[in-house]
Amino acid sequence: MPHPPYAPGVTEERSVRERPIGVFDSGLGGLTVLHAMADLLPAEDLLYLGDTARYPYGERDLDDLERISLEVADALVARGIKLLVVACNSATAAALPALRAALDIPVIGVVEPGVRAAASASRTHRAVVIATRATVASGVYEDVADRLDAGLAVRTVACPGLVELVEEGRTSGPGTMAVVRDRLAPLLTARVDTLVLGCTHFPLLARTISEVVGRDVTLVSSADETAFEVRDLLGRLGWLRPEDGPPGRHRFLTTGEAATFARLGERFLGTHLGVVERVDLSSLEHEAPRNGAPARAIAAAPVRSQADANRSSSAAR
Repeated sequence: MPHPPYAPGVTEERSVRERPIGVFDSGLGGLTVLHAMADLLPAEDLLYLGDTARYPYGERDLDDLERISLEVADALVARGIKLLVVACNSATAAALPALRAALDIPVIGVVEPGVRAAASASRTHRAVVIATRATVASGVYEDVADRLDAGLAVRTVACPGLVELVEEGRTSGPGTMAVVRDRLAPLLTARVDTLVLGCTHFPLLARTISEVVGRDVTLVSSADETAFEVRDLLGRLGWLRPEDGPPGRHRFLTTGEAATFARLGERFLGTHLGVVERVDLSSLEHEAPRNGAPARAIAAAPVRSQADANRSSSAAR
């Protein structure tokens, strides 16, 4: 029997620990991050919003992406989340600083975890990142690699069209192979041992990508590393649910067709999603205050500030 949706207002009586973790992406790609979190944190409630009505994020300009990310964050904050995971590289690149400034809850992106994973995996200290046009244009991977002083030389390559393959459910077959081979052609002569899947949709194409680039190239996804970062931060804040407690509930929202999201989501996750709630796009656009800043989270118990959470996260790294 499906659980009722998290409704605005009902979570204010819960302790922070009992609140769900919010996750969003332009569509289905962020399910790769949610899957890793569900495996690592089985007691946590997860609330996922796939903004499929406005995908692909990666073809939008950065200002537009920031506005959209603030709107989506507002909708999730209104449902009482304790932490937000931006499970989209393009949205992370465009909006992570704005989200952290606007929200009173911790916000975690997927770029830093991906860079750390690549630095650990690469033997040559060189990696190619395949990503959307927006992510490549932002220069975020190069900036993060420099800031982390990870000893990793990063080159980014835009791969338009791959997100659409995933959202259409075309993750294998001759047509998909032809598109992937065409997009990755510039990389086949590059002397790198590590390929970063710089879009959370791309792990769903991992088998095809691996066939194209060869087995000697390690594919790196940020999903597992992001899940570890979520676990570590919640642990430091004292917001983790007990591991011996009841299993967490997973709720799914979409701005697109709920039936299509449920069908493809179940295929990618390998489990029944239950009732997928459709969120009207106009409600997202109207929920955000006129100045573009999301509503603040209402805490039932004292909540550490975002700045404190960020300092805690940075200190651990």
